[in-house]
Amino acid sequence: MGIEKEIFGRLPDGRSAMLYHLTNNQGASVSISNYGGIVTRIMVPDRTGMLGDVALGFDDLNGYLEMSPYFGAIIGRCANRMDKGTFVIKGKEYHVAANEMPKRNTHLHGGMKGFDKVLWEARPFESESGPALELKYMSPDGEENYPGNLQVTVVYTFTNDNAINIEMSAETDATTIINLTNHSYFNLAGECSGCNYQHEVKINADFFTPVNASLIPTGEILSVKGTPLDFTVAKPIGRDVEADDEQLKRCLGFDHNFVLRKSSPGALETAAEIYEPKTGRTLAVLTTQPAIQFYGGNFLGDEIGKGGRRYEWRGGFCFEPQRYPDSPNHSHFPSVILEPEQKYHEIIVFRFGVK
Repeated sequence: MGIEKEIFGRLPDGRSAMLYHLTNNQGASVSISNYGGIVTRIMVPDRTGMLGDVALGFDDLNGYLEMSPYFGAIIGRCANRMDKGTFVIKGKEYHVAANEMPKRNTHLHGGMKGFDKVLWEARPFESESGPALELKYMSPDGEENYPGNLQVTVVYTFTNDNAINIEMSAETDATTIINLTNHSYFNLAGECSGCNYQHEVKINADFFTPVNASLIPTGEILSVKGTPLDFTVAKPIGRDVEADDEQLKRCLGFDHNFVLRKSSPGALETAAEIYEPKTGRTLAVLTTQPAIQFYGGNFLGDEIGKGGRRYEWRGGFCFEPQRYPDSPNHSHFPSVILEPEQKYHEIIVFRFGVK
């Protein structure tokens, strides 16, 4: 068990990005960079005990600088999509970058330089649960045109039972919006093992938020029952992904926000469970957040990943616990407003196992 670090690469301004390797007492490990808070590698056992990397990513910093689709990163200030990059706080309208693509006119994952593209202050330490890495970043007032100086702290802990605990906290000196998540791409068969269709997925959600042609929520909250988005009983990703369904056509597959069942607001509970039958690996996603975005890798296919191998279309998947997409523009969605007297605090757990 322990923590090792090395230089991961240099940024264009000459600063060094570091890579921290957290190894637990089982011999499993996770690697995290202070650039973007990116989880670059997750080495966990299969049913035979053999370790394998289940996180999509790149071998060095250059891959993340040049072509990363948010592999493994901390996402903020505001995760997911926002219509026209516009929101209103106390009567004042703010405009942030419509950075996804011109024809959609949507703000995505914090803008041109979100939290995935900044260098965080890092402090590795040993916790009672396992090796840990604390990351801090001060997002100044006006960065990406968001209001308020926002102090953000993210603590990654790799526990001795093979779970990545992610604790996210923030405070502001002016009213702002915040919606943080982690954007790790997983393939439990191994990070370059082809299409994700064989993974069996269960999501503890009876409702989802449908999207329009720009992939922005319509404002409706609909039942998953009778739709391809019904994961209340575990099923392979590939079973319904090509179904004749307007929501799947708009998103080119699964890329939807699911409204989680909660015993009480803010409870840390299981949001999703995934099983890969070939290796026996499992992943349970727990969160305090009210929703989770399930993304099936519909835009993968151009990335040259680890070992110089190209990632396949739908070669990975993401589960991103968060508030609803476009929440600032829907008053009946969970609020993303953070006031100076409040403290933002959310937890995500990626727990790996076998069966």
